[in-house]
Amino acid sequence: MDFSFTEEQTQWREVVRDFARRELAPQYTYWDRTGVFPRELWRAMGRLGLTGLRVSEAYGGSGADCVTTGIAAEEIARADFNAAYAVMLNALLAEVMESHATEAVKASWLAPMAAGERLIAIAVTEPGAGSDVAQISTRAERKENAYVLTGEKSGISLAAVADAFVVFAKTDPQAGARGVSAFLVPRDAPGVEVHKYQDMGHTAVGRGSVFLDHVEVPEDYRIGDEHRAFYQLMKGFDLSRVLICLQCLGAAMQSLEETADHVKRRRAFGRPLAQFQGVAFPLVEYHTWVEMIRWFSYRALWLRDRGLPHTKEASMCKWLGPQIAVQAIHECILLHGHYGYTKDLPLEQRLRDVIGLEIGDGTAQTQKMVIAREWLGKEYKPY
Repeated sequence: MDFSFTEEQTQWREVVRDFARRELAPQYTYWDRTGVFPRELWRAMGRLGLTGLRVSEAYGGSGADCVTTGIAAEEIARADFNAAYAVMLNALLAEVMESHATEAVKASWLAPMAAGERLIAIAVTEPGAGSDVAQISTRAERKENAYVLTGEKSGISLAAVADAFVVFAKTDPQAGARGVSAFLVPRDAPGVEVHKYQDMGHTAVGRGSVFLDHVEVPEDYRIGDEHRAFYQLMKGFDLSRVLICLQCLGAAMQSLEETADHVKRRRAFGRPLAQFQGVAFPLVEYHTWVEMIRWFSYRALWLRDRGLPHTKEASMCKWLGPQIAVQAIHECILLHGHYGYTKDLPLEQRLRDVIGLEIGDGTAQTQKMVIAREWLGKEYKPY
């Protein structure tokens, strides 16, 4: 057993951490206050290779392994939680598109995505279907050498700024999960309309709804075989769920370290706050939880890199990591006293941002259903 990063991964971690501290951290709260999407920073991440980690070299990426990708997600989230979407979402999309898209789509979209020049969002969730993807109602009907898409997607990250969407739609409405297909839909296609949300967090990410009114896309823009998209997506979620966990843990660990510095400097009753058990013990407890889940997350990525089963582990990461991160950041706010409740510190924004990923890619309840199915057996899956 070897729990160390390789020399290259250690060096990569330092490069990403230095970039994130220098380029991302100073503007983290600015993007939240203004609601402006930092497209130029996305391009800067592209120049460093962060947006193309899971894209192969043939399409302008680096073809990095999953552990290396996880390091990037964690380090970027320490500085700017929302900027880590560039790692997490692009990793998910890269795997789905490179494995299943036509050469025409890969040639036109993968290289610009890897360079940070084009943003692609994944559009699965709908007003009436979130965790139960098999129940989506968006339709894709054949029309000679094209498909016509009609429906509404909701809660879509990057909806307001994306250049294209990977849209999941029913090509066989009666077949449940076996009737779902995926399509690359350019934002400027006739019939596409976007409505941005006013979220409590993730402001710069531009979450929103995407409306499709008889949007026609060529057959070449179908991603993968017809009716097979559900299974492609589930395999991709095993990666994104672990990256989300590391993203949340990065924000939590940064908050814990900032708070540890604060309680060592702040004094009460003639001694540093850190000397009081009521202060030190909560920090120690959350530091322990974060470290444990962090290494479990890297184990899940290690399993994926070796082609070993890890669906159960990915869902374990996804339900526990964001939950503990929210609790840890909340405790950090309290330990900063009245000043922690202001917007002068990034703690309140981290809390708002991390809460959003308790929902994204499946809630804790959904993850527990997956774990039960994988561990107890499909016949004992809870409902």
